[in-house]
Amino acid sequence: MVFLEITMKIALSNRPSAAEVYQNFKSPFLDTIKGAKSKHLLIREEDVQVLHGFKTLEDAQNYLSSELFTQDVVTSLQPFFEDTPDIRIYQVA
Repeated sequence: MVFLEITMKIALSNRPSAAEVYQNFKSPFLDTIKGAKSKHLLIREEDVQVLHGFKTLEDAQNYLSSELFTQDVVTSLQPFFEDTPDIRIYQVA
């Protein structure tokens, strides 16, 4: 199992709109992205994280260059970013 963690600084006032973006693209992610296993929205006072689960490292890396991610998700979230998102990939040992 591999996890892709994307951490975003989003103002409290914009979080409902960002959460809507998450909801809009959750099903397409799970239904169309090769190796996609899960997607969770994690909210903390200081930031928002989306944790994606994949079968393989290659699947996670491929998602980052997919049209769904680059054209749909990033374009929809861009207005809410207060800083560049932090993107990390973890492999389960």
